[in-house]
Order: sequence, then C-alpha cells, then structure tokens
Amino acid sequence: MTESEFIKGLQNHNANAYGKLIDDFQDKIFATCLSFVPNKEDAEDIAQDVFVEVFNSIGKFKGNSKLSTWIYRIATNKCLEFIRKKNTKKRFAFLQSIMGNDIPMDKSKYFTEMNHPGIILENKEKSATLFLAINQLSEEQRTVFTLSKIDGMSHKEIGEIINKSVSSVESLMFRAKKNLQELLQNFYKNEK
Repeated sequence: MTESEFIKGLQNHNANAYGKLIDDFQDKIFATCLSFVPNKEDAEDIAQDVFVEVFNSIGKFKGNSKLSTWIYRIATNKCLEFIRKKNTKKRFAFLQSIMGNDIPMDKSKYFTEMNHPGIILENKEKSATLFLAINQLSEEQRTVFTLSKIDGMSHKEIGEIINKSVSSVESLMFRAKKNLQELLQNFYKNEK
C-alpha cells in the first residue's frame, strides 16, 4: 500500500487503514508523548487524543507534508497544550493558597515513567532533574530539544513539524543546550 493509498483509506474510514495507522504509529506517538510528559498515564491519554484528532481531521490533510510529519505535529501540539493547561492549574492552585482558599495541591511525584527508551541515565533522580530542567526552557526550545535528543529526529524533520527552517531549529537547539547547561549547573550548585 502506497502512502497515497493509505491516506485515501484513512479518509474513507477504511478499518484496515486505521489498523495500519495504529500498528505503524502507536508506539512512536506514545514515546513522543512520554518525552514531553514523562508520566505514563498522561502520555497514554495524550496519545489516544492524537489518534482521535487524526481520525477527526484526516479529511483536512492536504498532503503538503508527509503523513508522519502531520501526525507528529498533532502529537507535539497536544503535548504542549497539556503542559500549558497543567501549568495554568498549578498557578491557579498557588494563587488560591496565597489568598487563603486552601485547595489541596497535588503532592504526588509527577515524573513516574523514567524508563523512556530515548533516555538512558544513571537513575530516576537524575532523570527527574533533567525533565524539570527541560520544562523550564521556552516552549520552542523544549520542543526542539525533546524531538531531537529524546525522540532522535533530524533538524529537517523537526523543522517540518514546527514549521521552521533548519537554521531556526539549529539556533533553537543551540540556545536550548546552553540554557539547559546553565539550569543544571545552578541546580547542582544549589544542591551542594
């Protein structure tokens, strides 16, 4: 089955095409979601939302990029949307606690899944520290760093996903590495 036949099958709601979509992309999309949101349950929920979005939007796919690029763009956007909502909830809970309206804050450790295939670090503590540092980067830097270093995508692929030139991706990657280095140095200085 060629990619154009595969896309036509998806647009015609062909069950075989949807089965192939799940077989080809389920693990990859879950791994990408886990890279952005290192909590297994949340990553599973986001990955499921990605496939629902693909199902609902496949009719709008114009073929200006590869199907995989389009799917990764949806996955990246869903992950960033989740992170934005989570950060908004944290800010709201913080403001509530300052105002005296005590809403119990979630004290559970968020980073539950540290065995991501793209990250091989000595232990969970270092992994959690790295993810916390990554989450302090700007959204663009975090996206480029995650797709490159954790998901192993090329700068060209990342550029297609985030609609930026390769040189813009390289620049964002350079700044992300520099900022991460500073964040991690400051963290370890404060720890001593």
